[in-house]
Amino acid sequence: MEERVVITGMGLWSCLGTDLAAVEASLRAGRSGISIDPVRKEMGYRSALTGTVPTPDLKDRLNRRQRIGMAQQANYAYEATEQAMAQAGIDVPFCEGNEVGIIFGNDSSALAVIESVDIIRAKKDTTLVGSGAIFQGMNSTVTMNLATILKLKGINFTLSGACASGSHAIGIGYLLIKQGLQKMVICGGAQEVNEMAFGSFDGISAFSPRESDPAAASRPFDADRDGLVPSGGAAALIVESLSSAKARGATILAELTAYGFSSNGAHISDPDQDGQMRALHMALKMAGIGPADIDYINAHATGTPIGDRIEAKALDAVFGETKPYVSSTKSMTGHECWMAGASEVIYSILMLLGDFIAPNINLHTPDEDSAKLNLVSKTIDHKFNRFLSNSFGFGGTNSTLIIQRYAD
Repeated sequence: MEERVVITGMGLWSCLGTDLAAVEASLRAGRSGISIDPVRKEMGYRSALTGTVPTPDLKDRLNRRQRIGMAQQANYAYEATEQAMAQAGIDVPFCEGNEVGIIFGNDSSALAVIESVDIIRAKKDTTLVGSGAIFQGMNSTVTMNLATILKLKGINFTLSGACASGSHAIGIGYLLIKQGLQKMVICGGAQEVNEMAFGSFDGISAFSPRESDPAAASRPFDADRDGLVPSGGAAALIVESLSSAKARGATILAELTAYGFSSNGAHISDPDQDGQMRALHMALKMAGIGPADIDYINAHATGTPIGDRIEAKALDAVFGETKPYVSSTKSMTGHECWMAGASEVIYSILMLLGDFIAPNINLHTPDEDSAKLNLVSKTIDHKFNRFLSNSFGFGGTNSTLIIQRYAD
C-alpha cells in the first residue's frame, strides 16, 4: 500500500524575505526583490540586476568547524532548514533518533572554486587553500554540511538538474516516501547569489538589461520581456509520510500528490513544448485528476522571449479549456535558478493556506501565446484547493509537481 505524502514544515531565505511571514507579505503586495549590484558592473557585466538576498550570520548557532565547509548557498540552506524543522516540530535530537533524509537541488558552487584557484595561482602553494574549501567547492556542499550538522541518518545526496533542481529534489523525496523507503526527507533547493556565479549567463545575453527600473525588469509573459533576472537563496520543506505526521501529531500544511518529469531529448538550452506536455500529463495521471482539477499554476516563466512562449503554448494545449489561474512569481523574485523549483512550491503553499493568488507583476501586454492563459496581474483573494508548479532546465529537463489542500 502506497503512502500518502504530506508537507509539515517550510523555510525560506529569499529576496522576498527571510521568513514565511515576510515572504507572504511580499507576495500579497506584489513586491519585487530585485536591485542593482555595482560589483557586477565593475566586472564588466552587461546587466548588474540581481535578487537582493541578505547574508546569514550563523556564528551564534554553529561553531567555526561547522561553518568552515559551508559555501554561500549552504548558509542560506541552513537558515531555511532551521525554519522548516521548527515549523515541523523536529530538532537535531529527533534526527539523531530517527531516519531523516535530505535531498537538495544545487548545480554550482562557483565562488568557492574560484576563490580556491585564485589562492593557488597567487601563492603557488595549495596548502594555503584550507580544508574547508573542499566542502565549499563541491556541488553537494549543502547536503554534506547539513547532514553532518543535523545528524541525519536517511537518504543523503544533492540533485543537479539545472533550473529544475529544487523541483526534482522534492519529487524524488516524494517518490521515496510514497514507496515506503523513507518516512521523512528534508527537501529543497539552494542557489548562490554572487557575481562569480552568473558571468557565463550574462555573456550569452540571458539577462534583462533593464537597469533603469530594477523592480520592472523581470517581466514573465509580457510582450516587452527582454531576459531573466538572476536571483537565489534557499528553500526547505519537511516532506513526510502521512502516517509519520499523524504519529507525531504534526500540523499538516499540504499534501503532495504527483511528480511528473521528462527530458526533451533535443536542444541543450531551447525549451520544448512536447517535453513539457509529457511532464504535465504524467503529473495529472499520477494524481488521478484531469486539467479541470487544477485551480492555479505557478509557471516556470522566467521572462525570456522563447521560454515563456513555449510554456504558454504547452499550458494552453493542456489547460486551454479549463483555464486555471496562472502567474509567475519570478516576476517578483527573478529567477532563483537551482532553488526556484522548491521556493515556488512554498510560495504557492503560502497562497493556498492564505486564500490568495500572488500577481504576475510587470505584465502589461501579454504576447499572442500568453494572452490565451488566465494570467493574474494583480493579487486576488481566492480560496483554491490544488495547484501545479512547473520547473524546466538546461539539458531539456522538466519537472511538474501537484500539491493540494490536505483533507483526511
